[in-house]
Amino acid sequence: MFAQEAYLSLALAVVLLVLVRQQARLDAAAGRGSVFSTDLLLVLGTLFCTVAGYFAIQPMMAAARAGQGNVSFGLLHAVSTAFYGVKTLLVMVLAWRGTAR
Repeated sequence: MFAQEAYLSLALAVVLLVLVRQQARLDAAAGRGSVFSTDLLLVLGTLFCTVAGYFAIQPMMAAARAGQGNVSFGLLHAVSTAFYGVKTLLVMVLAWRGTAR
């Protein structure tokens, strides 16, 4: 289940990244902002949280569960939960900003 959520998040983040970059370019060309927009930072933040949470923390959790590694399973689970919470918050802010227009 986590693998499906991770790959779906990656795919949606790439789609959003393309859309946000296109909108930022249009805004910058019209003199209303920068190519490096707040929405771009929000999407990149969600992308980072997904990659760090699934592709870095999850393998470490599996090793800790098997008794390997020097970091406890509980700590890794807390870090994974924090990444998920931050990702959720970033997506909520991005959705709020999108509906405010």
